Amino acid sequence: VQLVESGGGLVQPGGSLRLSCAASGFPFSRYDMRWYRQVPGKERELVAHIINTGDGTTYAASVKGRFTISRDNAKNTVYLQMNSLKPEDTAVYYCKACETIACQGYWGQGTQVTVSS
Repeated sequence: VQLVESGGGLVQPGGSLRLSCAASGFPFSRYDMRWYRQVPGKERELVAHIINTGDGTTYAASVKGRFTISRDNAKNTVYLQMNSLKPEDTAVYYCKACETIACQGYWGQGTQVTVSS
């Protein structure tokens, strides 16, 4: 099983980034997927969730209306489009594949997003 995030980087406040998470080694289209983020000294925070078909999504209140999670089951990839970025969005972003209803499953290695002028 492998989850590889990409697309992180440094962006100015108000800017945009699109994160990608390429999955392999498991039946991707059967798994719900999530994006989390973490800053040093704080717990990992759930940012967005998408069900296996892509027809349902949920978001943390802090990102709703600015971030969009999507997936391409043909490419085994989940995305996080991040718009109107704020300094408080700075974190390491991780994708996760949910093997159970409680979302026990597989983690990626993370990608750093820094929002700063």
